[in-house]
Amino acid sequence: MKKILIGTHNQGKFKEISYLISKKLKKLSPTKLRILSPKETGKTFISNAELKANYFSKYIDYPVISDDSGLCIHSLNNQPGIYSARLARKRGGFHFAMKYILKKMKNKKNRSASFVCSLSFKYPKKKPITVTGKIHGKISYEILGKKGFGYDPIFIPKNERKTFGQISKYKKINMDHRFIAFKKLKKKIKIL
Repeated sequence: MKKILIGTHNQGKFKEISYLISKKLKKLSPTKLRILSPKETGKTFISNAELKANYFSKYIDYPVISDDSGLCIHSLNNQPGIYSARLARKRGGFHFAMKYILKKMKNKKNRSASFVCSLSFKYPKKKPITVTGKIHGKISYEILGKKGFGYDPIFIPKNERKTFGQISKYKKINMDHRFIAFKKLKKKIKIL
């Protein structure tokens, strides 16, 4: 069976990407292989996704897929953006990070936001192939729902009334920013 490394230590991301990838591939995580994460020094989702793909690729001799994603809130200059996970770490978890964001959004009329995901796929000794997916929506007025992970409970996708934290897992996986990016990547890489 062919193998692929899903280059993330985030369990939520690992599960979503695993679900999207072909059943014919054996999915491995860096946690299992005891590979630590690299420092994310890129200035964009694309550069961070490629940085991770190149980094994990050094340890293995089979393909790797890595993700960099985040929440961009338009009235907050697209923050937290590439710093989404770092903001959560700084605030003591995603729950506190969401509370912090909602406080900053208190007097904002424009609540539009996007979830962005760059996926990078790399064969050993080859250049990474990277795509980006984006889903538009808005920030809710409170934390809603226990499903999903990260900032899902404060993001209401366009044409929906519920947050990603309230939407069923499979509906979310088949419509979110990661899914949009994955569809683009699948067109370029047949094994997925």
